[in-house]
Amino acid sequence: MEFDYDLFVIGGGSGGVRAGRVAAQEGAKVALAEEDRYGGTCVIRGCVPKKLMVFASEFAHAAEDAQAYGWDIQPGAFDWDVFRGKLYAELDRLENVYRNILGNNGVETFDQRAKVADAHTVELADGTRKTAKHILLAVGGRPTKLDVPGAELAITSNDIFHLDKLPETILIVGGGYIASEFAGILNGLGVKTTQFYRGAQILRGFDDETRNLVASEMIEKGIDLQVNTNVVSLEQDGDKVKVLDTNGTTTTFDKVMFATGRAPNTDGLGLTEVGVEIGRKGEVVVDDYSQTAVPSIYAVGDVTDRVNLTPVAIREGMAFVETVFKGNPTKPDHELIPTAIFTQPEIGTVGLSEEEARAQEPIEVYSTSFKPMQQSFAGRSEKVLMKLVVSQKTRKVLGCHIVAPGAGEMIQLAGIAVKMGATKEDFDRTVAVHPTMSEEIVTMKSPVRTG
Repeated sequence: MEFDYDLFVIGGGSGGVRAGRVAAQEGAKVALAEEDRYGGTCVIRGCVPKKLMVFASEFAHAAEDAQAYGWDIQPGAFDWDVFRGKLYAELDRLENVYRNILGNNGVETFDQRAKVADAHTVELADGTRKTAKHILLAVGGRPTKLDVPGAELAITSNDIFHLDKLPETILIVGGGYIASEFAGILNGLGVKTTQFYRGAQILRGFDDETRNLVASEMIEKGIDLQVNTNVVSLEQDGDKVKVLDTNGTTTTFDKVMFATGRAPNTDGLGLTEVGVEIGRKGEVVVDDYSQTAVPSIYAVGDVTDRVNLTPVAIREGMAFVETVFKGNPTKPDHELIPTAIFTQPEIGTVGLSEEEARAQEPIEVYSTSFKPMQQSFAGRSEKVLMKLVVSQKTRKVLGCHIVAPGAGEMIQLAGIAVKMGATKEDFDRTVAVHPTMSEEIVTMKSPVRTG
């Protein structure tokens, strides 16, 4: 059978664009459909604008710190309109980069929604049908809202970049990295910020010592963090939102933001009808090679709900091209992925938490917490943490956890060593770079805990 395309990609985010471009470079005839903006969650409404907001919010203390270092600088006010205008311009620029990547590599694009009609056919929103030897689902995920009365009054992380003005008060509901990052951002921009989390401590799944330090530092910075607390209902109160919580307290906020989870974008794509298996959370079920139950249909990125990180979607897209277009069956490697969480303070982490490692085998824990030189000199009481979790038997570093300014930059490099299987003695043999925060990673001589 003659197909219109070798590959039809549904979704123009990081995973879909990378797969489409690389397949086209291999000589495949490729088309891609995107119903919204090119660049996807990460570029348009996730990591990129969020990190720019983190940068903006971190200048809150810059004038005071500069004064402490002898500069005659006076604090000013943050102008949301100025920042937002520049942010929009940057996102427009990045979207054009993504469009040009596709165009320059001969990928035909359709700026409309697409769904799957059968194993080899895609139907566009205007009713046009296109056939393809292979279909790649790269449609990502979306933020979800709590199922409570008045939920429609809440915003999500998608909306935060589009506010006409910054609220004076905000409630952020959730305890994951998105909730915790935005609590730091908005607090830093001068918004009186409250965060509810239904569990005992934010950042569930991360190392306990790490998340405890981050939570205490967030509170120290002025965030009203309330754990074991959830929303019962929201109600309009003039131009504000009245919130009833599980403690029976009613509080009014200018805005309420739900950061209570994300769901794969599989609704209305015609997937179950053609035989693609959908999991309990709405995710596309795939094998180790990102192949669905329909052999001609593959899926990568957040829609598969494996490891929902942009660089992972890109890796999965590359492995898909290796497997399908280069005849080199390749499984994406999801082991030992280094991650940064842009809370304030920032977290960098790779490998197992202390709790996960202890459940697996006898370990040693090396950990140190101290005030970094730059902040300490400026009179700030911030603490940082450097931590290694080590196997007693193999001496391998099973986990590395950093809480510090620039932790994301540090963990990228530590991640190489951990991925290579470095031992504690390999770290010890490495000469310290002085004076830096990260030198503590190689100078910890005695374990603080074993078990």
